[in-house]
Amino acid sequence: MRLPTPLSGVVPPLCTPLTPAGDIDTASLAALVDRTVGAGVDAVFALGSSGETAYLSDAQRRTVLTTVLAAVDGRVPVLAGAVDMTTARVIDQARAAAALGADALVATAPFFTRTHPAEVAGHFRRLRDAVDLPLFAYDNPTAVHTKLTAATLLPLAEDGTLAGLKDSSGDDGALRRFLVESGRRGLRGRFSVLTGSETTVDGALLAGADGAVPGLGNVDPAGYVRLHRQARAGRWGEAAGEQDRLAALFAITDAGDPALMGGSSAGLGAFKAALHLLGVIDCPLTAPPQIPLPASAVKTVRQLLDEGGLT
Repeated sequence: MRLPTPLSGVVPPLCTPLTPAGDIDTASLAALVDRTVGAGVDAVFALGSSGETAYLSDAQRRTVLTTVLAAVDGRVPVLAGAVDMTTARVIDQARAAAALGADALVATAPFFTRTHPAEVAGHFRRLRDAVDLPLFAYDNPTAVHTKLTAATLLPLAEDGTLAGLKDSSGDDGALRRFLVESGRRGLRGRFSVLTGSETTVDGALLAGADGAVPGLGNVDPAGYVRLHRQARAGRWGEAAGEQDRLAALFAITDAGDPALMGGSSAGLGAFKAALHLLGVIDCPLTAPPQIPLPASAVKTVRQLLDEGGLT
């Protein structure tokens, strides 16, 4: 499917359901895709952070992407994460995704080794040269320990290396300044800026962002679709009300005790617990070594789903 320029709207980063044995649950993944696409989203993103791509083998990544592409069946574009430590490994992931039929790629800066901004820019240029698919930069400094700055991104947007940015930096001020500068340089309309924040989508859209890639969109895709449509129609009061409801629902990610489990275990465990409680996936297991969400936390997730109007 040809990717819109710029890509806009709601692009949920799909969770990856697992069986109790830790294999990819393809039936549950297909059900998740059907529910998400049926809610009216504009694209889906497989093999991102919410998809636990860092925990999956190469074979499992291929299974995920094959399953997602088959379930989507051309209804919306499919973005595929090509996330790995070095340029050579990312190119391998990107070529595999392209061969399976992905519509676009999403990649972080290299990680594990320390990189200079010039090396990060070279990384994206080599990736784009190697695989002829639209490429989105994924700014996730918490995970890769490199912040993608405007000074790095804007030249890559101007020369066509990058089709867009998924901003999961948590730095709303930097995102606002990036939107201002990208507009000043005439990039609006040809470079997509998508916020990865679940709780400030309305503000990002008001500032000029094109859309959102919310992990909570797995749980409530229809809510984010409503929010985006309200914002685009200029009904900012309604959009703010929807955002407030989603922000309260996002508290499911705080259900896990940080003294007992990591943030990834708690956040992804909450998304999967919610999907299991809603009957979308068969098993809420997260990939090891993540710690399973305890029953007390699942009870909190259920309560927040009730309060959010989802059950």
